[in-house]
Amino acid sequence: MTDFKSLGLSETLLKAVASEGYTSPTPVQEQSIPPLLEGRDVLGVAQTGTGKTAAFALPVLQIMGRKRPQGKRHIRALILSPTRELAAQIDERFAAYSEHMDIRHRVIFGGVKQNPQVRALQKGLDILVATPGRLLDLIGQGFVDITKVEFFVLDEADRMLDMGFIRDIEKVLKLLPNKRQNLLFSATMPKSIAKLAGSFLNNAVMVDVSPKEMTVDRIEQRIMFLRKADKRRLLVQLIKDERVKCGIVFTRTKHGANRLVKQLDQSNIAAAAIHGNKSQGARTRALAGFKDGSIPILVATDIASRGIDVDGITHVFNYDLPNEPESYVHRIGRTAR
Repeated sequence: MTDFKSLGLSETLLKAVASEGYTSPTPVQEQSIPPLLEGRDVLGVAQTGTGKTAAFALPVLQIMGRKRPQGKRHIRALILSPTRELAAQIDERFAAYSEHMDIRHRVIFGGVKQNPQVRALQKGLDILVATPGRLLDLIGQGFVDITKVEFFVLDEADRMLDMGFIRDIEKVLKLLPNKRQNLLFSATMPKSIAKLAGSFLNNAVMVDVSPKEMTVDRIEQRIMFLRKADKRRLLVQLIKDERVKCGIVFTRTKHGANRLVKQLDQSNIAAAAIHGNKSQGARTRALAGFKDGSIPILVATDIASRGIDVDGITHVFNYDLPNEPESYVHRIGRTAR
């Protein structure tokens, strides 16, 4: 069995990995870390829950730790993420992995005041995790300089395109230096992603941890045939009969998520919605309640759910079916971690 030491990680990072309770690398980590340590670009097909954050964070930290540039700190690694929640969780991982290193990192996203983010940027950073809108906003104001970036990571690229960020991504790419190492991760690989990857990856190593290789075989799946008018009644019955303590309900629309939360509340089931129209404070409170168990049911849309990385999820309810098979696999895979 492969271990983290055999992948070439330093003793400092091995200590951090052990502190996190990792015993052996996941397939995406095993396939991504060695070429990244060699300085290669990587194109990864992998979903949330496969360990992909460590797959890029660990080698980036190791390479950065080899040599520190002279003078004031500047942004050496830029990680672009589609949602606020996912960006925050990536930053949390960098905090954990760099605990024994002299590394400054920060996450910036919209929906909150920019002043604390600006102050952190002005002190100097090594690693910046960002959502596209806030990044370009602060670049436009002169608070962010990405002209010396050595590592560029584009995470959840398919969702980036789904959310209409392609123009923002293109703007960011034009501002980056030509000489840099690149990594693109996407849960799926449609032609649009392949085209995007081809525009900035150089002789990339392909890493494919597709849904077929994920742990779907460990999940009990059930399908219920019923009238649309009976969906809410059955959902309430299932949640109560199975005494669900940690479950996600997926809806197709933001309005549908809000309406369902109210209906669950009327049935004495504590629930919270998470989607793009919610304020950052509301989304943070919903996730915190879900993690600590005070809110057993989270109602989410597909895009917002990309930022949910919680262990111990026992049930996933597809209240509305997704449009693509890959999204279905991604949804139910949250219970197989």
